[in-house]
Amino acid sequence: MTKEICEITVVHEEVVERVQQALPNMEAAVQLFKALADETRLKIAYSLTLEEEMCVCDVAAVIGSSVATASHHLRYLRENALAKSQRKGKMVYYSLADDHIHQLVKVAYEHTTEGDDHGDS
Repeated sequence: MTKEICEITVVHEEVVERVQQALPNMEAAVQLFKALADETRLKIAYSLTLEEEMCVCDVAAVIGSSVATASHHLRYLRENALAKSQRKGKMVYYSLADDHIHQLVKVAYEHTTEGDDHGDS
């Protein structure tokens, strides 16, 4: 079994400096991934890649929960800019916030279904 670390320590200062200068504040991205780290919320987000919009009642039925629980998760997604809501009469419909979220959720799922060949060397 090979070790997963360098055998000697050599810091490439120019690389480190270049990356540090280019590294943006990642707090918002961390919040996005935290919001999707919950299996129920990820199921909801994936469901919204399959259907452009869904009412709270339909989401509750899909995830097998109460309307209150589904509403809580949907509100969390909305508060974290992953989903948006729209009232239509007496119904509230949710959709993903934008195409970036749609792509992110789809790519995450596709990545997990690719099998064991993840390019490890």
